[in-house]
Amino acid sequence: MNPPPDRGNRRREVAAGRLSRLIEHARSGALVGEVRGRPAVLVEVIVLLLGFLLFTHFHGLAGKDVVSATANALALQSVERALHLDIERTANEWLTEHPALIQPAVYYYRLYYVVLVGVLLWIFVRHADIYIKVRRTLLAMIALVLPVFWALPMSPPRFALPGVVDIVAGYDILGSHASRGAGNGQNLYSAMPSLHVGWSAWCAYAVWSALRDSHPRSALLSWLFPLAMAANVLVTGNHYVLDIVGSGVLLVVSIAAASMWGRLAERRRGRVRVIR
Repeated sequence: MNPPPDRGNRRREVAAGRLSRLIEHARSGALVGEVRGRPAVLVEVIVLLLGFLLFTHFHGLAGKDVVSATANALALQSVERALHLDIERTANEWLTEHPALIQPAVYYYRLYYVVLVGVLLWIFVRHADIYIKVRRTLLAMIALVLPVFWALPMSPPRFALPGVVDIVAGYDILGSHASRGAGNGQNLYSAMPSLHVGWSAWCAYAVWSALRDSHPRSALLSWLFPLAMAANVLVTGNHYVLDIVGSGVLLVVSIAAASMWGRLAERRRGRVRVIR
């Protein structure tokens, strides 16, 4: 007579199979499908990477007209003098007189990308309910700023203002060639608006959007990041005061564009549901 089957082992095998299928389903959903309102990881990586590559390509092609960039910079300086906002040379002189602050300023200027990526990941993981909104705002900024760079090339103060010291080129953690863009296709004539300030402001907007209801004081503190960046780009000779103003305008317009984008997406989904 054969021994009776081990029912306990059978149950465990069935449970293990179900768990394996559940894990596989969760993995595939996280990669290519929406899970609990959070966008698919693989789709998001592709969208963001494609957006970054397209921006880098077209940004590198824009602003090659040095004569126009210099003329625009001189015109901007005239406007700033009329408005008593021409503080770029004074700000740059202040930093050169405080050498202990030069290297921290360069690190702050260069490493803000780490904050940008960190905020994007944090929102994706911890605040999925607002992720699409802030991601749309970021993509809108990329799309809206490129026509400005093409239409309005602008030499930065470090090129157009006599006496301004090119701080980042002298102390760059990436090497002096990175700041001067020697042979790397970098666009050196896109000072208006400042994307260092613009993307720092986006970081603050994303954090503020995530924390304004639960931690309103912490949400307000996030705006110190772009304020410090605004001071940084002035003292390092990379941007004008009006470039910073332009960054604020870019963020506001991008938020409005992202909001419109969201409403159009909702209407389209509504029509699809009605058809079904």
